[in-house]
Amino acid sequence: MAHTPLRRPGALAAGACLALLTGCGGASSAQDAGQSSGGDLKVGVLFPGSLSDDGFMESAHRGYQRAAKQHTGKVAFSKVEQVQAADYEQALVRFATHSDLVISLGGQTDAAVRKVAARFPKVKFAEIGGPADAEPTANLALYDPQQAQAAFLSGAAAALLSKKDTVGFVGGAELPAIVNAAKEFERGAKTADPKVEVLAPQYVGDFNDAAKSKQSALADYGAGADVLGQILNLGHKGIAQAAAGRDGRLVGGPLAHDCGSDPAYAGYVETDIGAEIEYATDQLVKGAWKAESVHFGLTFATPHNDLVLCGTGDAVTAAKKKLDAIKAKLASGEITTR
Repeated sequence: MAHTPLRRPGALAAGACLALLTGCGGASSAQDAGQSSGGDLKVGVLFPGSLSDDGFMESAHRGYQRAAKQHTGKVAFSKVEQVQAADYEQALVRFATHSDLVISLGGQTDAAVRKVAARFPKVKFAEIGGPADAEPTANLALYDPQQAQAAFLSGAAAALLSKKDTVGFVGGAELPAIVNAAKEFERGAKTADPKVEVLAPQYVGDFNDAAKSKQSALADYGAGADVLGQILNLGHKGIAQAAAGRDGRLVGGPLAHDCGSDPAYAGYVETDIGAEIEYATDQLVKGAWKAESVHFGLTFATPHNDLVLCGTGDAVTAAKKKLDAIKAKLASGEITTR
């Protein structure tokens, strides 16, 4: 299957993009990686957000590119990005009509992927980042990147680094997985420091809206917090802007940057979302794919969650030591998240 790679103009309507699925961000990832496309197996991936969001979607796309390169000649990949919620189902249906495996990113696609999977029982589906307590169906596998575990670590780090003993959390949308992550952020903070105050979580309503994210962060910094956790895509840039003006900080991720490249970041949660695309594709190629529920995280060899603290000095050194102890308890099962 050959695709002509077309770049998606920013002003192009989502409906037009879906009508031209091989373009508008739907070009073969094998071509993106500089390889020839083609193969007996076909995989389609729905990225509802931007592939350059410096977050969840970009992390996933890196794995998409690695999988395409690894399986050149065996698997033909196609993708679509920046899809509006009203068009998720249409995009998934188009993939399902010509793919062996369809992968959707983000819990915001959960309802659509379940509906489409039921319509195409002979096609394999995988959802990455949906509700952690959801159950797979006959042809739908669920891959949990353990955002709850990452949020727990983020909360612990925020509490350990806070000088005001007050922290907060900003989420992109009030989805079940994000609400649960906010709860785990609070649990992590309280585990690290029972005396810390955790402000009520804020939900921006859009993972990519930096302006609204900045407003939410300013409200938290104004309420006394000095370190914030977050699950956002492009929106995290708004928190960093707010932090710079209020002498605050945030915990970044899932993509880590060099410490010191932006002083607003107190550390980074590392979660390789893309490795789950690699896992799904590997299973498909091996003929071992099954509709299973797989929980990645600290105990999973590759990928595994981690949290890197930035900075030097006695306070940071002490925080790193306490955080390492919490990581060990998570890995051993002494501390559990959901």
